[in-house]
Amino acid sequence: MSVALSRPQTAARPVMTALLPLMAVVFVAFFVIGLAMPVLPLHVHQDLGFGTFMVGIVAGAQFAASLVSRLWAGHHADNRGAKSAVFLGLLAASAAGLLYFLSLRSIDSPFTSVSILLLGRAALGGAESFIITGATIWGLARVGRENAGTVIAWMGTAMFAAFAGGAPLGTALYQADGFAAIAAATVAAPLATLLLVVPLRPVAPEPQRRSEFLSVVLRIWMPGLGAALSSVGFGAITAFASLLFAGHGWSPVWLAFTAYAAALIVARVSFGHLPDRIGGAKVALYSVGVEAAGLALMWVAPSAVLATIGAALTGAGYSLVYPGFGVEAVRRTPPQARGIAMGAYTACLDIALGVSGPVLGLAASGIGLPAVFLISALVVLCAALVAVHIMRNRFSQV
Repeated sequence: MSVALSRPQTAARPVMTALLPLMAVVFVAFFVIGLAMPVLPLHVHQDLGFGTFMVGIVAGAQFAASLVSRLWAGHHADNRGAKSAVFLGLLAASAAGLLYFLSLRSIDSPFTSVSILLLGRAALGGAESFIITGATIWGLARVGRENAGTVIAWMGTAMFAAFAGGAPLGTALYQADGFAAIAAATVAAPLATLLLVVPLRPVAPEPQRRSEFLSVVLRIWMPGLGAALSSVGFGAITAFASLLFAGHGWSPVWLAFTAYAAALIVARVSFGHLPDRIGGAKVALYSVGVEAAGLALMWVAPSAVLATIGAALTGAGYSLVYPGFGVEAVRRTPPQARGIAMGAYTACLDIALGVSGPVLGLAASGIGLPAVFLISALVVLCAALVAVHIMRNRFSQV
C-alpha cells in the first residue's frame, strides 16, 4: 500500500531506521562513481595522452549531464514516484559501464575513445541525478520535512562513504586490470543494487498542483548559489587531487579522496543534526571557513601527509555546507514541488562542478597544478557571503 508524500511513513520509528535502506541503495550506486574518481584522470592523461584541460572536460562531463537531467529527475520523482526515479537511475548507471567498455575498443584512436568515454560519463551523470534525487525525496516522504537536513546529510554520507571505499578499490582494480576492470564494476554494481530497490515500499506522489518552475527557482536560488560556490572545492578534489599526488610522486594517489570522504562522514555523523537544530545558513557559514582552509593547505603542502590533512579539512568543512544550504532551500518550498526544488538546488552544484573542471584545468596548464587549490579556496570563501545574506534576510525571502 502506497503512502502519500505529505505524511511520514514511519513517524513512530527512528529516523535512521527509516533512512537506512535508502542509504544502502545510494551507497552501492555511488560506489561505482568512487571507483573511477582517482583513476579516471590517470586514464585520460596517461593511457590516452591528453592534458589537464581534457581531464577537466571528462571529469566535468558527468556534472554537466547531471545539470541537464536534474530537473527531469525532479519532475519524474514528483509525478511518477521516487522509486521509479531510483530504478531508472540504476539502469542508466549500468549503461555507463557498457560505454566505458566500448571506449576501450578504440584505445588506439584517442579522440574516438575519449568521445565515447564522455558519453559514458554523461550517462553516469544522468543516473546520479535520478538516484540521489529519488532517494532524497523518498527519504523526505518517510521521515517528514522537519528532518530535511538529516535526510540530505545522511544521503550525502552514504554517497561519500561509497567514494571513500571506492577510491582505493578502484586504484587497485586499475593497477591490476586497467580501466576495463572499472568498466566491469560499473556495469555490475548498479544491477545488483536493483535487488535492494525492488522490495522497498514506494510512496505515492503528492497530489499535484501545477508548479511554476520559475517560482521554485526564485525560492531556492540563493541557497543554490551558496551550494554552487562551496562545491568548487569538491570539484578540485575530484579532478585534480590524484594528479597532484602523482605529480609530486606521492602515493597512494587515492589517499586524498579517502581522507576527504572519511572526514566528511565523521563530521556528518557527529554534527549532521545541526542544520535542523540551529539553522542551515549559520552552520554553512562556519563550515565554509574550514573547507577553504583545507584547500589552502593543499596548495602549499610540501608532503603527502599535509596534503592529506588538507583534503580531510576540505571534506569536514564541506560536510555541513551542502545540507546547511539544502535546509534553507527545502524550507522555502511547498511539499508538492520538493522534487523540482531539490533538482533545481542540486543543479546549482552541477553548474559549479561542470564549469569548474575545465576552468581549473586551464588554470593548471597556465600557472601550475597546486594553484588550482588556491583558486578553489577563494571561490569557496564567497559562499560565506551568501550564508550571511540568508541569515540577515531570512524573513524577507519570496
